[in-house]
Amino acid sequence: MEHLILDEFGTFLSKRSERLVVKKNGQVALEVPFANVEQVTIACPGVGLSTDFLRECVEHGIQINFVSSSGSPYAKIVSPNLVGTVMTRREQLAAYSDVRGAELGRAFVMGKVHNQANVLRYFAKHRKESDPVMYESLYDAASRIDSVRREIDRLGGTTIDELRPQLLSIEGRAATHYWECLKKLVSSKVDFPGREHREATDPLNSMLNYGYGILYHTVWGAVILAGLDEFAGFIHVDRPGKPSLVLDLVEEFRPHLIDRPLIVAVLRGMRIGMDKQGLTLETRREIAERIGERLEAQDTYDGKKLALKAIIQRQARAVAAHVRREGRYRAFVAGW
Repeated sequence: MEHLILDEFGTFLSKRSERLVVKKNGQVALEVPFANVEQVTIACPGVGLSTDFLRECVEHGIQINFVSSSGSPYAKIVSPNLVGTVMTRREQLAAYSDVRGAELGRAFVMGKVHNQANVLRYFAKHRKESDPVMYESLYDAASRIDSVRREIDRLGGTTIDELRPQLLSIEGRAATHYWECLKKLVSSKVDFPGREHREATDPLNSMLNYGYGILYHTVWGAVILAGLDEFAGFIHVDRPGKPSLVLDLVEEFRPHLIDRPLIVAVLRGMRIGMDKQGLTLETRREIAERIGERLEAQDTYDGKKLALKAIIQRQARAVAAHVRREGRYRAFVAGW
């Protein structure tokens, strides 16, 4: 199944028979059967869509994502038939006020910080001989993160409102160790001021933010397919238009699916092109290609090898099962 990413001004999407047609400057650039398309992401202004194209996507369950040139998601079109059962959503809302929500909050933060530590170990494992100082720095930071993570098991509280301040403190302290160490790691390749979120203008933060935008839409689609309400989260507080559950679930995947491959690319000499609008078109395409490859890569899940995009879907379904009291959610922790 293909995930099409459209990033050129003037592109037009239409339908011809059972095929999706992409035109650039009036000329057909691509035709692909709708049955072979999983998602379409529009990553620039000035892209046109026909109503026939929209209807065909809805009928085939194809999700259409809209992201800004910086990677921030701002809209999504999905079929109303993909929203799942009402029971799941009722239980999700009820879970916020009881121990189920607290357990999810613990798991989301545990998964994120555990994967941050494992990413540092991944970068350390081949540096013991070549760069022993960096090797020690990476392992020391990973150990510090592990120490912070173990505090989660000792937290008191039976609702997410009681736990949130403590979980955010743990998340923040782990992030400080993580990003300070990664800053040292990339210092010879790129000027990295440290992790910045919205409106970042430096190359590496811009690159990471664009990658996160792609991941957000992947997780968002998984949440919808699992029958969950994407706006009813646990760690992230409610705000109109804010897909809080997507932001919760995405956390455990960011270190492994975005940070690791993009930092590897920088360490191997990838040039991060920038212009007045931010990342250049060529750089955005390369980021999208690398994230696409990462989503297709396999990791171990319940004793089996699965593509990471399939693992994301399994985890969304596990959240749904957890709120329905059909199982206990466990965060996905990637290998290193």
